[in-house]
Amino acid sequence: MTRHKARQSLSILQVLEPSGGGSGRHFLDLCRGLKERGHRVVAVYSPLRAEERFVRELSALGLAGVHAVPMTRAPGPSDFKAWRMLNAVIRDDGPFDAIHAHSSKAGALTRLRLPGSHIPRVYTPHAFRTMDPTLGRAGRLIFGTIESLLGRFLSDRIVCVSQDEQAHAKSLGIPARRLATVVNGVTPPPTGHGSALRERLGIPHDSLLYGFVGRLSHQKAPNRLLDAFDRIAGAHPCAHLLMIGAGELESEVRTRIAASPFDTRIHLEPGIPGTEAMDAFDALVMPSRYEAMSYVMLEAAAAGKPMILTDVGGAACVLDDGLNGLLVPNTDAPETLAAAMADFAAPDSLHAFTREAGRRKHRYALGVMVDGIESIYRTLVPQRSDIRALTPADTALVEKA
Repeated sequence: MTRHKARQSLSILQVLEPSGGGSGRHFLDLCRGLKERGHRVVAVYSPLRAEERFVRELSALGLAGVHAVPMTRAPGPSDFKAWRMLNAVIRDDGPFDAIHAHSSKAGALTRLRLPGSHIPRVYTPHAFRTMDPTLGRAGRLIFGTIESLLGRFLSDRIVCVSQDEQAHAKSLGIPARRLATVVNGVTPPPTGHGSALRERLGIPHDSLLYGFVGRLSHQKAPNRLLDAFDRIAGAHPCAHLLMIGAGELESEVRTRIAASPFDTRIHLEPGIPGTEAMDAFDALVMPSRYEAMSYVMLEAAAAGKPMILTDVGGAACVLDDGLNGLLVPNTDAPETLAAAMADFAAPDSLHAFTREAGRRKHRYALGVMVDGIESIYRTLVPQRSDIRALTPADTALVEKA
């Protein structure tokens, strides 16, 4: 019997609204990891923005239950129906030892509850909405107030995925005793696909390939990368850019690529999984406006890829500036990002960055993340009517994760 199965199993309800990006990946990995350790896991997802691949993978996990509850991203009248459906799942599929919600909408719906027996509520924001530097004063006040009230009064534990996100949570007025940090873990991306993918896309094997993986959205700032690439491509004819992703800005990005004088060296492929493309990259470039702890950063780190990252949440967890990549200011001005990309075009620099990235590739194991979250559940289950702070032993495990 393994160390994990020797301990008392738990019954956990996992709830998620968006299925794409890092939150969907985290959700699947956590559900799988908990089930493999002998826990009973029931999952709830929203079909409104669910990607087909996510639903297929979730259904194949063999969980104790999988339910589709329509949840919209924006607040609206439909929230009351979603709240009632979630409570029906809690009533009919329980009892549960803990309820763990992921993303702001699922977090709000699962934490708003009627008086009665208490089930511990755990919430992972996957980047607070208020971390967006372009949100505006009114939006920051509204979303910040909601997160503060829910965090202070209706949360047993909020799981941040980086120290930057935890610091932000404290700035919202959420007490430290409600907070824990567990850095996401990943399975290293597969290798052996890079050459075949380059050949299929017509990218020369001796080219310098910058890679982007992420949703084509305001947060991920793909136009920042296109502006910077246009600045350096003329001086570096071997440079190519491969962008993996889809999203609300896809049409705008395609128009922008078509207008570039270097359009034949810019490749947009929404249908290729980012983990499969990682092997083809020489370097990952992430120009995001805000993050909590991006899975793409972690996957690139686990693949031994050097990176160029904007100075956002989680970047310092995977990037030692000047060693395994370069950190650039979080600005729409393209000069500093372009300069960093030009530095990578120097063969000696690229070799040095790649060597150092290879030395750091084993730091982010998936099992360590599951250890940390499982430990948080166990601190809450014995005293369901009370919220206790993590013990020193618990804290050591969570911080290690």
